[in-house]
Amino acid sequence: MSTLRLILGDQLNIQHSWFSPIERARSDVLYVLMELRSETDYAQHHAQKVLGIFAAMRGFATALQAAGCRVQYIKINDANNQQNFISNLIDLIKSEQITQLERQQADEYRLESQFLAAEAQLGVPVIVVDSEHFLADRVAISTQFSQKIPRMEFFYRALRKQYQILLDAEGQPIGGQWNFDQDNRKRWNGQPVAPAWPNYATDLSELWQEISAAGVKTIGQPQASTFPWPVTRSQAKHALATFIQNALPHFGAYQDAMSTASTTLFHAGLSFALNIKLLHPLEVIQAALLEYEAERVSLSTIEGFVRQILGWREFVRGVYWARMPQYGQLNALNHQGKLPSWYWDGSTKMNCAQHAITQSLETGYAHHIQRLMVTGNFALLAGIAPDEVDAWYLGIYVDAFEWVEMPNTRGMSQYADGGLLGSKPYSGSASYINKMSDYCKGCHYDAKQRHGEKACPFNSLYWHFHHRHAARLEKNPRLGMTYQTWKKMDGAEREATLAQAELYLGQLDHL
Repeated sequence: MSTLRLILGDQLNIQHSWFSPIERARSDVLYVLMELRSETDYAQHHAQKVLGIFAAMRGFATALQAAGCRVQYIKINDANNQQNFISNLIDLIKSEQITQLERQQADEYRLESQFLAAEAQLGVPVIVVDSEHFLADRVAISTQFSQKIPRMEFFYRALRKQYQILLDAEGQPIGGQWNFDQDNRKRWNGQPVAPAWPNYATDLSELWQEISAAGVKTIGQPQASTFPWPVTRSQAKHALATFIQNALPHFGAYQDAMSTASTTLFHAGLSFALNIKLLHPLEVIQAALLEYEAERVSLSTIEGFVRQILGWREFVRGVYWARMPQYGQLNALNHQGKLPSWYWDGSTKMNCAQHAITQSLETGYAHHIQRLMVTGNFALLAGIAPDEVDAWYLGIYVDAFEWVEMPNTRGMSQYADGGLLGSKPYSGSASYINKMSDYCKGCHYDAKQRHGEKACPFNSLYWHFHHRHAARLEKNPRLGMTYQTWKKMDGAEREATLAQAELYLGQLDHL
């Protein structure tokens, strides 16, 4: 018997049972990792995303070899690389006389479907195992969510109980309530000082030359000579420890804030390491809980952080696996527009969008409120086709893998699923952006104006969105106040606002 174990670029989990001391000592197992054009080209990705995944894969392969494992690593420019999983696997099965293939569940529907469809071609038995990373069982959650998707809050509470997190002796939530979100919506005005993220400054210049030579088309800046993201297990653990010490105490209060003075504020920056599995979600949660138990972090902060990982991250995965592939075609609002050109270069007069997009192009990162309430909010209000928005988010962010990106984009941000994931569209006018950031200061547009030459596009587009979708949305109880305000508005004011929106919709590329 000779077993081939396939490791994908987002399966770099050294804690997996495949890599126990007994398994590492097996001479009949060949571990295989591949750099493929099929993976770099299915969407146009940020340069740092491609660099980071390949660098992490190479480091993982080196670590396995050092631990005594047999490893076959196929680089992007290897002569024998046929640039897709199935062709390469068929060749390896023949050349290495493989009698059994083992793989972990792929996190993306695209890949899982590809592997399942190709099993007969491979000519050997295929064993599929769990990735041993997520906290909710995929089969169980898919079954549950395929019947009815629960509200995230109740799903989150069930996982809190399952893992006994932030519960008292009677099994009730510490502090008497499950959610402290209302305490975590402060604007940041420069104090306390936001800590800088660690920059690992890894020199990936040679790897970038290989990627470029292969003809891979990317977006954004590679920062290849001083690559900032953690690409090894030790770097990822250091990033976690740094966040816990420097930023976690203030994460909760300012998690929704935005600022031109800091692109990262008090966010963790751990999602890339989590999503390629250099970190396990439970170890991240447990590290944060220790700080709460030591009374260095408030209850509202620790609950907000736990909810992001234990609640939201697991919840969107459940939605994805229960509803794919149909979920990827949903367009409940029938939005058909094209993304404005400035989504690709940041050249807009709207200061908030310019800042969030330029930052994304330079770093491959923007935090969740920038994604939801600036770039996503504008696309929603402007009626951009969800396929366009999906492709942009999947490409531009280093942490974007379809299982987490698509529900957040098509569901949470664009309401294209008609309310399967969220009970209302997450839309906002300039008032929200001005409340939570300093973006509106010095902007070309006036955040307080609905119409006129300097009127902020978010204002008129906000009302235009609700007006054109009134038949679907005005009976939503969470939007009752919005529609009451619209109906009470003077008729001439409504007409001027809608006219301004129509003007802007006709010149999206030039806003």
